[in-house]
Amino acid sequence: MTDQPAQDAPARQDIPAREAMEFDVVIVGAGPAGLAAAIRLKQLNPEQTVVVVEKGSEVGAHILSGAVIDPVGLDKLLPEWRNEETPIKTAVTDDRFYYLTEGGALRLPNILMPPLMGNHGNFIVSLGNVCRWLATKAEALGVEIYPGFAASEVLFDDKGAVTGIATGDMGIGKSGEPNASFTRGMELHAKYTLFAEGARGNLGKQLIAKFGLGEGREPQKFGLGLKELWQIDPAKHKKGLVQHSFGWPLDGSTGGGSFLYHLDDNLVSVGFVLHLNYKNPYLSPFEEFQRFKTHPLVRDTFEGGKRLAYGARALTEGGYQSVPKVAFPGGALIGCDAGFMNVPRIKGSHNAMLSGMLAAEAASAALAAGRGHDALDDYDAAWRSSPIGKDLKKVRNAKPLWSKFGTMLGIMLGGFDMWTNTLGFSLFGTQSHGKPDYATLKPAAECKPIAYPKPDGKLTFDRLSSVFLSSTNHEEDQPPHLKVKDMALQKSSEHDVFGGPSARYCPAGVYEWIEEGGTPKFVINAQNCVHCKTCDIKDPNQNITWVPPEGSGGPNYSNM
Repeated sequence: MTDQPAQDAPARQDIPAREAMEFDVVIVGAGPAGLAAAIRLKQLNPEQTVVVVEKGSEVGAHILSGAVIDPVGLDKLLPEWRNEETPIKTAVTDDRFYYLTEGGALRLPNILMPPLMGNHGNFIVSLGNVCRWLATKAEALGVEIYPGFAASEVLFDDKGAVTGIATGDMGIGKSGEPNASFTRGMELHAKYTLFAEGARGNLGKQLIAKFGLGEGREPQKFGLGLKELWQIDPAKHKKGLVQHSFGWPLDGSTGGGSFLYHLDDNLVSVGFVLHLNYKNPYLSPFEEFQRFKTHPLVRDTFEGGKRLAYGARALTEGGYQSVPKVAFPGGALIGCDAGFMNVPRIKGSHNAMLSGMLAAEAASAALAAGRGHDALDDYDAAWRSSPIGKDLKKVRNAKPLWSKFGTMLGIMLGGFDMWTNTLGFSLFGTQSHGKPDYATLKPAAECKPIAYPKPDGKLTFDRLSSVFLSSTNHEEDQPPHLKVKDMALQKSSEHDVFGGPSARYCPAGVYEWIEEGGTPKFVINAQNCVHCKTCDIKDPNQNITWVPPEGSGGPNYSNM
């Protein structure tokens, strides 16, 4: 059974039953958390049977991150990694923070930054390539990895405990009827199932609701991260430079900031993170990102360069007070499915790996004791006193203070709080986040439209040319994976009250409002979807639900 099917069920009645495979542990998602869990399970007991299912066409295809990684998780999981050939090669050599105005930039002295914000000792990487490397480590230990298979359904026993997952059927047409290429999904049964889907995981969201895992916690908060990979003029390349900024082009009441990381081979990753609790429905995260690149501090970096890749992904920002209960009968949430990202540091991979290891250790101990399908309470109890909890607790007030007091005052108060937390106390206690992100938009009538400049095709670009660089592809003849519950509500509220923000918050041009016969019509270009999940988060009525498309559909990121 499942609380919400991930795709329309076939209409015919002669569909064969799904075949089933049995494992000790099933892991959903081949990101840092899922792969670390798989590796740790095999390290603890090579005889345990472990499988990882990944919806991307290959491991790493759907992985998008800045990324500057803190190696603490790697050091614990694979202590000898520094002596091996890995994709982790570019150490941070220069760490800079800026506050931007429209025409200027004020560099903040590193000595004023809380120690935990420093990046020396960290590495600039393609997180997708790191995951590809981790997958080889997992497979060498005997882990089975199935890319191209989307986990579409959670399986339960008659007592309500999770017993595994089912992958989605393939070859179902838009009508819901199987076509000539129809292939039945598989059931993967396990004593424990770990969910590592990333931010706003589709199955994780269902499990949080089914088991009431978010009760007593603050609502989860999210940001939208947009990223481009450039190859630049070698004369402008500064290998190891890490640069973060906040301020322009955002106003003082809208949270977000940028990153600029110089990797090797004259590559630069540039990105923009916008907090999804913004209020103005006319704001476009994609256009704000394009505007950022025109700032005098950064625009010269890209002159004479070539844009190679583009992508976008939601990220969790609620932190310490928003992490739900992470264990439930038969399974657990790990990584960003649970919300372990450190927002001020813009880092989550280290905590993702540590959480995967913690869950693996709890599951392995339970299996050794002959248990199965019960709650891994040891994992739920352990994370707050572990390095994960210590990391998140120190920064727990940074996001809510920014949201309440705006950019300038909020960041100053947040920085002060991080300094005091290094000494073991906080004058602010633990602040609340307030409204969930979907409830923060103001009606369009109360807001001023934003006029964004047209792209020049050299430094700034439109959405469609950007999506092309993400190598996104979906099988066209399949049920829609972006589900609108009530089209009438979409017109009366999302369009009439809020001015159609879906056409602006989506970084891939999926949603459009067009005039047809004098009446606005909601158009969904699902083929463009890069699986960022922003619509699932930001729609003001929670009227849009993202579910997995047919396996291997979506972006195919390279070096991202």
